[in-house]
Amino acid sequence: MTVYFLNAAIRSAAVVILGIALQTDSWAKEPSSANAWDAYTSQFIEATFKARPYFAVWAGRHEFDGKLPDWSAAGLKKEVERLHEARKRAVAFSDGALSDKQRFERDYVLAVIDRDLFWLETAEWPYRSPTFYGWGFDPQVYIAREYAPLPRRMQAYIAYARAIPRAVEQMRGNLRTPLPRSYVGFGHINAGGLASLYEKDVPALFASVKDPRLQAQFRAANDGAIKAMKALDAWFTQQEAGATDNFALGPEKFAAMLRATEQIDVPLPRLKEIAERDLERNLAAMREACNALLPGQPIGACVASIQADKMAGSPIEGARKQLGELRSFVLEKKLVSIPGQEQARVAETLPYERWNQASIRIPGPFEKNLPSIYYISPPDPTWSKQEQEAYIPGKNELLFISAHEVWPGHFLQFQHSYRSASTIGRLFATYAFSEGWAHYTEELMWEAGLGAGDPAVHVGQLSNALLRDVRLVSAIGLHTGGMSVSESEAMFREKAFQDPANARQQANRGTFDPGYGAYTLGKLMIRKLREDWTTPRGGREAWQAFHDQLLSYGSPPVPLIRKAMLGPESGPPL
Repeated sequence: MTVYFLNAAIRSAAVVILGIALQTDSWAKEPSSANAWDAYTSQFIEATFKARPYFAVWAGRHEFDGKLPDWSAAGLKKEVERLHEARKRAVAFSDGALSDKQRFERDYVLAVIDRDLFWLETAEWPYRSPTFYGWGFDPQVYIAREYAPLPRRMQAYIAYARAIPRAVEQMRGNLRTPLPRSYVGFGHINAGGLASLYEKDVPALFASVKDPRLQAQFRAANDGAIKAMKALDAWFTQQEAGATDNFALGPEKFAAMLRATEQIDVPLPRLKEIAERDLERNLAAMREACNALLPGQPIGACVASIQADKMAGSPIEGARKQLGELRSFVLEKKLVSIPGQEQARVAETLPYERWNQASIRIPGPFEKNLPSIYYISPPDPTWSKQEQEAYIPGKNELLFISAHEVWPGHFLQFQHSYRSASTIGRLFATYAFSEGWAHYTEELMWEAGLGAGDPAVHVGQLSNALLRDVRLVSAIGLHTGGMSVSESEAMFREKAFQDPANARQQANRGTFDPGYGAYTLGKLMIRKLREDWTTPRGGREAWQAFHDQLLSYGSPPVPLIRKAMLGPESGPPL
C-alpha cells in the first residue's frame, strides 16, 4: 500500500490494529468470548464491505466481485449517515464494559471512522478530487491476482466492466469544476491509463478462455467500459482550459486532516519547524557523505554521480537481486522477526498507476497463497531521453526503495499484521504508520550497517529521506502557506536533489495527496517511540523486541500504539 494508501485519499483502506505477538502484554491473557463488542465489529466490517465493495474484493471477499459503490449524491449521503451512526454506537461502549484489547479496538474503529468522515464531509473529497475514485475503479485484482481460475475472474471482470459507465457518470456528476490543473493531470493518467488497459491489455489476458458466450459478454461489457473511460478522459481534456491552481486545503482543514486521520494535534508552525529540522539533519548527513566521495564538489553533482550508477539491466532485474540480500541482512542483524516464508515478486507498474515511482500490491488478509507484487514504474515515454534516463533510480537509491517496499518495509509489515488475532486489525490501515514504518526502515537498515559504511550507499538512503522530508515541508507549504506548484518543484530539485521529471511529479502529487507528509511524520513518531521504549530496556539490544511488538499492533495511528506501549501518560508523539 506506496501500499496504497497506501495515499490517504487514494488508498484509504488497508489497516491493522492488534497483533498476536503480544506475549508480554496483558491482551494475550484475555479470554475470548462473543459479546456485544464483537457483534458490533462484525457488523461494522460487513457494512463497510457493502458500502465499498472494492475494499471487500481487495481483502479477498470475492462474493463482492465486480461490484462498485454507489457514488451518487444520495449514496454518498447514506455513507456519511452510516459512519455517524457507527461512531455513535462505538462511543456508547464504556471503558468498564470492555477489555483492554476491546478498548484499543474501539479507539481504532473510531479513528477509522473519523478519517473517513474527514475526507467525505470536511474535505468534500468526492466533489473536489478525482483521486477519491481511484482505487474504486482499479481492476488490478481481476487481472493480476490469480485468486481463481481465469474464467471465474473473467466473469468478475465482466460484472466490473458493466458497472463502469454508471460509476463514471456518478463521478462526473459529483466533481465540481473548474478543477485544479494537477487534478486534471491525475484524471488523465488514471482515466487514460484505464482506457488503454481495457482496450489493449485486458482482451489478451482473457483470450485463452474458450467459452464463446463468456467472450461475447466480455466484449460487450468491455466495449462499454472503454467508451465510458475514454469519454471521461476527454472530459478531463475539456477541463484543461479552465483549470485553476485552487488546490489548497487551507490551514484549518489541513490541521483537521492531521487530527482526524493520524491523531496528530500539533500547531502548524511547530509542525513546520519539526519538518525543517529533519530536512536539515539529513542535508547535513548528505553533505558529509558527499564530502567523503567528491570533496569540494556541490552536493547536486555528488548525488547525480551516484544516481548515474545504475543496476545492470533494468531496475526490475536489479530489484529482484536486491531482495534476497535485504532479507538476509534483516535476519543476520536480528532487526525484526520474519514470521513466514512468503516472497514478493517484482514487475512493471501498470499504466494507469504510473503517478508514483514504486509501490507494492499485497493481497488482502482473506486471500491464501497469493504473491505480493512490488511494482516499479518506467519513465514516461513522452519525456525527453535525458529525463527518462534520470528518472530510473541509481542502484543505491533503488536499494532503499526495495527496503521500503519489501524488506523490512511494507511487505514484512503486512506479514505481521495478517497474523493478527483481530479481524479489524487485519483490515484497516493508517497512512502515517504504514508509510512511516516503511520509510523508517530505510534509515534503520543504514544504522544497522547496510552498505558497511560506504558513503555512496549512504547517499542512496539519504536521497530517499530528503525526498520524504521535502514532501512534508511541501505539503505544509502547498496547503497552508501559499506555496505554488513551481515553488514546490524547485524545492524537490534543490533540497531533495530530484531530477526534473520526478520533481515535477512529486510537486503535483502534493496538491492532490495533502497527506503525503505522512512518510516523515510516521518515521519521526516511530523513532521517538523507539527511543522512549528501548532506553530502559537495553537500547540497541532491544530493537528486535521493540519492532516485533510495534508491528504486532498492525497499522493504527501511531499515538494509539504509543499509549499501548508506554501507558496513557506517554507524552506527545512528536
